[in-house]
Amino acid sequence: MKNTNSSLTLRGLIIGIIGLIIITSSSLYVALKMGALPWPTVFVTVLSMVALKKAKGSTIQEVNTTHTLMSAGAMVAGGLAFTLPGLWILSPEQNIPVLQVVILAITGALLGTLFTSIFRLNFIEKEKLPYPIGLSSYTTLKVGMEEGKGGKTLFTSLGASALFTFLRDKLMWIPSVVTPFKGSALFPAFSIWVSPMAFGIGAIIGPVLALVWFLGTILGYYLLTPIGLSTGLFTSMQDADSFRQNLGIGLMVGTGIGVFLKAIIDLAKAQKKGTEKKAINKPLLIKILVVLVFATVLLALTTEITAFEAILLIVGVFLATYLSGMLTGQTGVNPMEIFAILVVLGISLILKPTLVAAFSITTVVAIACGLSGDVMNDLKSGYLLKNDPKSQLVAEGIGGIIGAVIAVFVLFALKKSFGAFGTAALPAPQANAVATMIGGLGNNTALMIGIVIGVILFFTKLPTATLGLGFYLPNYISS
Repeated sequence: MKNTNSSLTLRGLIIGIIGLIIITSSSLYVALKMGALPWPTVFVTVLSMVALKKAKGSTIQEVNTTHTLMSAGAMVAGGLAFTLPGLWILSPEQNIPVLQVVILAITGALLGTLFTSIFRLNFIEKEKLPYPIGLSSYTTLKVGMEEGKGGKTLFTSLGASALFTFLRDKLMWIPSVVTPFKGSALFPAFSIWVSPMAFGIGAIIGPVLALVWFLGTILGYYLLTPIGLSTGLFTSMQDADSFRQNLGIGLMVGTGIGVFLKAIIDLAKAQKKGTEKKAINKPLLIKILVVLVFATVLLALTTEITAFEAILLIVGVFLATYLSGMLTGQTGVNPMEIFAILVVLGISLILKPTLVAAFSITTVVAIACGLSGDVMNDLKSGYLLKNDPKSQLVAEGIGGIIGAVIAVFVLFALKKSFGAFGTAALPAPQANAVATMIGGLGNNTALMIGIVIGVILFFTKLPTATLGLGFYLPNYISS
């Protein structure tokens, strides 16, 4: 296999689109059924490699770009499944046109791709975030094309992981979660997720980020909770959980605000030094503004989102995709529905969107964030393979748009077949959670404390969002 940059090919597009249709459809169902969506990156990498490895004149970059396209629809499907069904859970009689949902999904996909292209240089080349899923994809491609010990090691571990997961999830011979400590009146239960994927992510992101993540869990569950309960700050374990979760969300939001403030400070410094012309690519900026204006007008004219809500939405998507790309790079975790909730609640503090508009906003944000994480994983592997990022971004854009259309039609087909969401057949747990949270966060005080701490810690260059993730997530995921 050659090693050149001719990566966006007709056969790659055809293979990628065929795989995209299958992956997107199955991902939507899995997200609705299980409330979780594993990254498809490594799977589609292997699939693309099998399809193209022996093809005449194929390159490792071509395989990379093909799997970039193929995986795009999965996260679009996840963003859609984690949010919009909540509308019908809250109000089953609501009728939102298919075309309107298609526009929402495509807008989210385009914004996710656009903003990620802006963040790429900083996250991948300057900060060199690990992107554990992207690194796994790169390793799979490299050793899959070569003979030797590396390939044997990879595929042996891949097979062992698949066998372990089959024994755990299908035959149920191995527990999914082990609980060494059952909990007490003051201390929550301590559980450990029995997962090869979690072990692999911890090994890839390294000890610093892994320990910061785990530190958030220890501080939230086993310091804050018992102290709060014993002093009367919290009246119950449920009250403590609400405070802890909102504090974690606040830390992540504070990071986003810190990003915004730093951008303003950096721009002011550039102008003061008279270097703004070098710092800003004006033709690129004009193109970006045209896309953003088009998205704003499109949403305002074709959906229940008003023009002012659309403007705030775009600002929210920018911050949310930044956080999404950063967290995916640091931890391999992308809580897209949380970012969606935060944006709609932020907009609701200023304006009063209708119920349909609120869920429309969450849909756009979650899809943009889902695609942001997926794009960054693919761009990480592409960077290591010396692939052309423009080819990858074009492939991701094509995959995101096609995936958006497919995901919407599959969603409506499932709704018609099963009749409703939030049932035993299609529980849609994440969308259910979004529906609950649309009414407001559980503890505004904790949220504000977290935001202030998050902003301060961001400027000390600590991975604050990763710390917040430890506070927010169930402790078995972080253990």
